[in-house]
Amino acid sequence: MTTRKSTKLRIPHSQDNCELVGILEQLAPNESTQGRKIALILHGTMGHKDYLFQKRLALRFPMDSFRFDFRGNHESGGQRTQGGFAKDVEDLVTVVSYLRNTYGYEIDVVVGHSRGSVVGMYWLCTSEEGQHARAMVNVSGRYRMDRIYDVAETYKEQWDAKGFYERTVTVARQAVVERIYPQDLVEFSQWNTAIVWDKFPDQIDVLTLHGLVDKTVPTYDAVIYSRALGARTPGTHSLHLIEEADHNFTNRQDEVVDCILEWWDALGQGRLKTGILMTGVRGKL
Repeated sequence: MTTRKSTKLRIPHSQDNCELVGILEQLAPNESTQGRKIALILHGTMGHKDYLFQKRLALRFPMDSFRFDFRGNHESGGQRTQGGFAKDVEDLVTVVSYLRNTYGYEIDVVVGHSRGSVVGMYWLCTSEEGQHARAMVNVSGRYRMDRIYDVAETYKEQWDAKGFYERTVTVARQAVVERIYPQDLVEFSQWNTAIVWDKFPDQIDVLTLHGLVDKTVPTYDAVIYSRALGARTPGTHSLHLIEEADHNFTNRQDEVVDCILEWWDALGQGRLKTGILMTGVRGKL
């Protein structure tokens, strides 16, 4: 009989006078969490804590985990902006501090999708806690931030007419209005992903997952991360490309989770080597 427990947490955020809402998954809720390892699971742009593979992974991952809505997303308060990566990092710092001070947790692995990957890697490069983490899973992470201008033509007509682009998207089955300003793309394009070349902790093992028909973030960005993170020791970098998968891995969520869990098992057994990762029907790790 499983003793897994899911608990909704509301974490105060001083920067925007709001709360960050997330779900703590605990495998042994009746045991002390002091010094226990935990995984952080981070969503992407206009996503949420239960979006795509995040909840599925949390419910199968063999470790306590925490997934949350970044500021201005779904249940969390505050205001989000397209170019607000620095605010996302602040959110992550707030969450880590709360988990450490309230429960005694130590961050062991960060799993991010798209924007969440970019934020997670930056946090690992710049935080004290990140220097002690063991692993990172980068799913659909963008490296060439200036490629955001590839979609600028879509915004131009509304920018010229009213100064911002507005669209309605569905988040957690609810209609959400998003506004994108020209300054958002400037801030977005200038975010420093190149920090991973010099500052990414050497001991962290990394898995990069990317779909081969991703139209949001070109697959070549995964190759760049492979180059940047593949030359470190003792940390390894495993690259896994999924055929016919898009940016959100539509209808492929279980495959993503299976790949992450197989890689995690190999990490635990010390079987990882830098290179191409083969899982599932095309080979075993």
